[in-house]
Amino acid sequence: MIPDFLVTHSGGFHADELLSSVILTRLFPQARIVRSRAPEWITPGEDRIIYDVGGSYNPAAGIFDHHQRGAPLREDGQPYSSFGLIWKHYGRDYLAASDLPEAHVEAMHGPFDDGFVLPIDLTDNGALSPSGPLAGLTLPVLLETLKPVFDEADPEADDRAFHAALAIARSFVEARIAQSAAKLRAEAIVHRAIEAAGQGRVLELPRGMPFRPAIVKAGADHLLFVVHPREKDWCVTGIRRAEEGFELRADLPAAWAGLTNGALEAVCGIEGASFCHNGRFIAAARTREAALAMAELAVKEALSIGAQSNGGR
Repeated sequence: MIPDFLVTHSGGFHADELLSSVILTRLFPQARIVRSRAPEWITPGEDRIIYDVGGSYNPAAGIFDHHQRGAPLREDGQPYSSFGLIWKHYGRDYLAASDLPEAHVEAMHGPFDDGFVLPIDLTDNGALSPSGPLAGLTLPVLLETLKPVFDEADPEADDRAFHAALAIARSFVEARIAQSAAKLRAEAIVHRAIEAAGQGRVLELPRGMPFRPAIVKAGADHLLFVVHPREKDWCVTGIRRAEEGFELRADLPAAWAGLTNGALEAVCGIEGASFCHNGRFIAAARTREAALAMAELAVKEALSIGAQSNGGR
């Protein structure tokens, strides 16, 4: 079905129908968004897709609501919002329309659902309530701040705000997809570099790129540092132990912390060493040779500290 209309509810808007609209307008750019609760619009028809309104979930009829009794649930019992339902049925087509390689479509569909769609679904259904200082900075909250203020008198204000918010929501979805696609491209490059490194502790990459997911997937637990070129120098960086948090598999040497240029060269004995962050998670050198030498020296110290720690138990 190629719809002429994409129908969602009028009035105030939320993240789920905005993000659903991002997906649907990419797939059906010729369709007009209609924001209405009028029966003649929210009744299924061959010329429309209805979402977040209508009181029914019937993909064959093109209606995707989640507010009714008996609303659809995921296999694990968690609720859908309209975004989750639209992604379930149209997400693969959206990814294909984003010019991704066919092999990446399925690889990205589930992770995007888990990491981006599901949190929107849970928040919209009241099953997840972010707390703490960042609670007001979540994507659903930020998108809703774009709604008109309560005493706005212009009857067209809601629709104007919806379309302005839609452009912003689109940028987030497209950026997240682009970043996820880049990680898959990087994975192949990192995997080849892991094979080249063998049992060495330093991974050399041809440029800066996401590397931790591929390292974890490959089970390359022996790697401690990554070296790669930047625009004008070379970078030495640690590898985080977990996806969240800042603990590294190994820190750069404590004696290097906060030093630059001549002071760092004097301490580490490597000509071309130019910088070490005070947090000891990243350093820089003017040449590839210096960066690799710094990484190997950092490995030697990390292994020595590890051996002393194990010997003291």
